[in-house]
Amino acid sequence: MTTTTDRPTTTATLASTAAHLRPEPMAVAQRHLVAKALAEFAHERLLAPVRVDAGTTADDARGPHDYRVVLDGGRVVYRFRARRLALEHWALDESSLTRDVDGTPAPLDALDLVLELQPLLRIPDHLLAVYLEEIAATLASGAFKAHHGGPSAADLVGAPLWEVEAAMTEGHPSFVANNARIGFGVAEHAAFAPEAGRPVRLVWLAVRRSVSHLALGAGLDEDAFYRQELGGATVARFHAQLRDLGLDPADYRWLPVHPWQWEHRLAVTFAPDVARRDLVLLGAGDDDHLPQQSIRTLLNVSDPTRHYVKVALAIQNMGFLRGLSPAYMRATPAINDWVADLVASDPVLAGHRFRLLRERVSIGYTGDAYHRTPQPNAHRKMVAALWRESPVPLVPAGHRLATMASLLHRDADGASYVGALVAASGLDAATWVGRYLDVYLAPLVHCLLAHDLAFMPHGENVILELDAHVPVGAFLKDVGEEVVVLTDRPLPDEVARVRQPVDAAEAALAIFTDVFDGVLRHLAAILDTDGLIDERSFWALVAACVDAHAVRFPDLHRRVDLRAPRFAHSCLNRLQLRNTAQMVDLADQSGSLLFAGTLANPIARGLDA
Repeated sequence: MTTTTDRPTTTATLASTAAHLRPEPMAVAQRHLVAKALAEFAHERLLAPVRVDAGTTADDARGPHDYRVVLDGGRVVYRFRARRLALEHWALDESSLTRDVDGTPAPLDALDLVLELQPLLRIPDHLLAVYLEEIAATLASGAFKAHHGGPSAADLVGAPLWEVEAAMTEGHPSFVANNARIGFGVAEHAAFAPEAGRPVRLVWLAVRRSVSHLALGAGLDEDAFYRQELGGATVARFHAQLRDLGLDPADYRWLPVHPWQWEHRLAVTFAPDVARRDLVLLGAGDDDHLPQQSIRTLLNVSDPTRHYVKVALAIQNMGFLRGLSPAYMRATPAINDWVADLVASDPVLAGHRFRLLRERVSIGYTGDAYHRTPQPNAHRKMVAALWRESPVPLVPAGHRLATMASLLHRDADGASYVGALVAASGLDAATWVGRYLDVYLAPLVHCLLAHDLAFMPHGENVILELDAHVPVGAFLKDVGEEVVVLTDRPLPDEVARVRQPVDAAEAALAIFTDVFDGVLRHLAAILDTDGLIDERSFWALVAACVDAHAVRFPDLHRRVDLRAPRFAHSCLNRLQLRNTAQMVDLADQSGSLLFAGTLANPIARGLDA
């Protein structure tokens, strides 16, 4: 019961969790998100800014130039300065951005912008409010980061992996509604968001064996794995707790759950399962974890050599409810082992120090009523987890690790982390970029052309290994959900689901869309804007990387042409705008794509002549 003396403390606590919801930090978040929306929607040809400065034919076509966007029958006008770079990338100067409504200056407001753009965006009416909520929640996250600040880019150089992860201020670089986490309350955001940097202790459940499954990677033993991850004392405690309830520990296995998921889903939506002791609450674990940029993945900071834990988290973010499917994950360890064996056995990939972080163990509960309904549903994805290798024990002493998302990070003062790394390395930017492409782009090209393998290698799915602040290796993660074999090659039965044959032009999009457009265009713009290396020189380095592979393996480049003049413009925001509740079908990712014409290839033959 709350007493009178409790109320000031309670009020103060409530106020502190919402301290970022003030005009000043929200204005920072609004300006950034409106600028990003205009830039990315223009990139996807959903709107067409009009150049308004006079200019001459001698002007540099890239700018900067003045542009405007006129909406709502002329009532609303946005003006800004921007440079147009390769791949129709808009490097928009946020400080120059203004908005007029009926001829009068008006505040920047991302929700208003979406409504003003709705005739062009054509979000389905019944999903418009969902998208608006994702925008509002992304703004809340942005205001939180603006209010609390973070380390400078220079201070992040040499920081441990988990500090770099917590310092990121941007979600996916291309998606506008990219950081929503709908379902978290304001206090839960402060407790569980990666930018909060607060340790989390997982909730552990005993799950009845007869209504669950556990899939183990090659060479693993269930009991030994649990002792390694939990420690013998914790396992003994779990056994004692079950015996105190009159239950036989041999009938159960151990499943980690996010604290939010226990509070909001398992203790409510699965209350009958807990009551009949198919699920038994054991309590919080002993290790501290920190959420990574992929928010449902947690790194053990009490013992970083232990595995990452990826848990079901039924919040809505970026077009998905972030659950985990027990049925889908049954094959995850086997798929990871197959891909990892293929990668490890290829001396070319080993030479580039390109490795996988294998998802070694998956567990899922299937004894609930939701698994007995006629149609699949999101509730079937709420009680599951997997363990993924940690990169920490896989690198030599003195080497550092950083999420590749950090290469697109700017601190509160606008300084780039990649610029700080280049400066700290003592190398010129061109040499540094060449080293980076050697551990990131070259292996992905080889995987595609030599093995028909495509991944989802965006910033959050790649961890860079750094030596003296220079990339010397890369780890790819999130393999089980994302890997695709793009030809009709023979596969083991347990791996067959990843086969999705496509023609050569679509296969090339694994590099063009996911790497060039999804990562490198953003990096090129940062390096160009900061004066480290101009974008033409950057793309010349990319071309040289591809050509170096072609010289070594000319036959591999005959089917898929990565130096073609143009490629299909696959649009990510269009996917989310089409269906804000489920952006793509993981079982048919190719069939989910949306295109808007073609883009000029920045490494097309002749451009570097």
